[in-house]
Amino acid sequence: MKQQISDLIAVSRHYGKLSDYVIAGGGNTSYKDYGSIWVKASGVALGTLDEDGLVSLDRQKLDIISGKNYSDDPVQREEQVKNDLYAAICSRTGDKRPSVETSLHNLIQYRFVVHLHPTLINGVLCSRNARQILTSLFGETILFVPYIDPGYTLFKKMEEDILQYRSRHGEDPKMIFLGNHGTFVSADSTDEIREIYDKIISALTGFMEPLPPARVLPYNNVMHTVLPALRMMLSEDRPAVIRYRHNELIAGYYGSQQEFNKISLPLTPDIIVYCKARYLYIEQYESPVKILDAIRTRLPRFRQEYGFMPKVIIIKNMGLFAVEESAGAAETVLDVFEDMVKICRYSASCGGTKFMSADEIAFIDRWEVENYRRKVSKASAGENKHANRIAVVTGGAQGFGAGIAEGLAALSMNVVVADLNEEAGEEFAAGLKKKAGTARNVFVKADVSDPESVKSLIEFTVSEFGGVDLIVSNAGILRAGGLEEMEPDTFIKTTAVNYAGYFYCAKYASEVMKIQNNENPEHFTDIIQINSKSGLRGSNRNFAYAGAKFGGIGLTQSFALELAPHRIKVNSICPGNFYEGPLWSDPKNGLFVQYLNAGKVPGARTIDDVRRYYEEQVPLRRGCRLGDLMKALLYIVDQEYETGQAIPVTGGQVMLG
Repeated sequence: MKQQISDLIAVSRHYGKLSDYVIAGGGNTSYKDYGSIWVKASGVALGTLDEDGLVSLDRQKLDIISGKNYSDDPVQREEQVKNDLYAAICSRTGDKRPSVETSLHNLIQYRFVVHLHPTLINGVLCSRNARQILTSLFGETILFVPYIDPGYTLFKKMEEDILQYRSRHGEDPKMIFLGNHGTFVSADSTDEIREIYDKIISALTGFMEPLPPARVLPYNNVMHTVLPALRMMLSEDRPAVIRYRHNELIAGYYGSQQEFNKISLPLTPDIIVYCKARYLYIEQYESPVKILDAIRTRLPRFRQEYGFMPKVIIIKNMGLFAVEESAGAAETVLDVFEDMVKICRYSASCGGTKFMSADEIAFIDRWEVENYRRKVSKASAGENKHANRIAVVTGGAQGFGAGIAEGLAALSMNVVVADLNEEAGEEFAAGLKKKAGTARNVFVKADVSDPESVKSLIEFTVSEFGGVDLIVSNAGILRAGGLEEMEPDTFIKTTAVNYAGYFYCAKYASEVMKIQNNENPEHFTDIIQINSKSGLRGSNRNFAYAGAKFGGIGLTQSFALELAPHRIKVNSICPGNFYEGPLWSDPKNGLFVQYLNAGKVPGARTIDDVRRYYEEQVPLRRGCRLGDLMKALLYIVDQEYETGQAIPVTGGQVMLG
């Protein structure tokens, strides 16, 4: 790798990881030598840029764009320019697309160009006095360009302005400010680019009053019954995800329609790309009924007037809510919109806010380039019908539970991992996050034997994602022993976790699932209990566990009858022994040890003797594996015509008549 390319990647990552400079991975960067230019590909995030995220182009071929005559029709013209950009690519690898601003990067004479959208700078650029303020701070060394539609039109305008600047000063401007857009900083080294950005930010920090800290405000429990219904109202092809944010900065704009109007229109193209151009404000907040009635009234009018469903909803005294296909995309909407709120605060103190015009908004909204960037940023899960569904797995930090959580996360579901073991749960969920893509995985400490803990678990899930589509009641304990050995406290605890815990999961999850179904009667959800083969037949010296599991199947059949009208399917999976997991194989407390000590296997002297004894009882001569369990679980979720079943996954050890 050339040293200059390495420098380009380093400076890109530096700014790409700073939320004050870059939101949603935006901005673009480049390096050029005499014959070629390397520019960040469209849709690639600055914060994680590597060499594969760059496109190299022939500068002589790019020069053709400057003098060529294109169609007067904007759509045809942008397609023609895009084709010429593609024609200038030096070597095509994959489907990487050069930034639409490549020609502008090529025009600037300096080797490095870093284009960013810093919040503080855009606070000035989205104000009515932007030119005067920037000129007073930096003099004639800068080039200020009022907002103009991006793409070829912007390139030609900036080409004219840069050539005039070059004629007057004998060099190109190192600081170019674009109204309602961002800034280009250019130099022959990345060290100088950092110095220039530091200079700009330092000057603006001294000029404008800093924003007060955005102290986080509480989540209102009223939303527990609002969000599942709202989620269904706003879901189209597949169930949406809702993320929320509530802080003092946002609260400054939700007190009245008049205050909301100050943030009711976009200020920059990025806001339109990620948040659309209009946002829904709900002034009613006193109760779930009033909030939902107001939304039901407003949504049809909103869609009829603007042609789309809102991605951004602000509810008075409740906060900011983002609706998207995935948790990652919804989080981006929150980030971008909150950034706009900050820009509004800054611009208001710089002579007033300058919103984008209706024509400017319409151009961005229909512009193929931005639609492409929007599509890339979402990283759609394609035909995966499970993607972005919301799942809860109890006992999810280890054993079968961890395997289930990992399997659901691999399908791009949002997974809430619930477990009593906080240390193991945090570590496990952190590992899942690295593989999550646009989905999101979180850990919650929960005790399924405590109804308040389970209720809080479901409420947390709703606050994180907007609803619940699947709960896997997996948490369980097993204490072996006969009547003489079993103490009442141990029996009660075993029953509380394995039997009552399932009841609590079904009770509180079904409340949310019913709300969703009331709003969308075609929406199916699932409650799945991970039972056991011990729930299908008695287990010698293991009556506490087996009794609770037998009772669990009774609960499954009863819940299924009650919840079927709400499209809530309730089923149990009865796996055989999972010998590889800690339940059986833990060297201190595993079942092999417990059964050996309890004398459950006649004649057994070692753990291996106990293991062989159990494996020989399975016709297929092995224990149940995670893959076996996941196939049964996905069968249950996939089909819509099965409920109240106890499905054995035992290798033939238990056969139902």
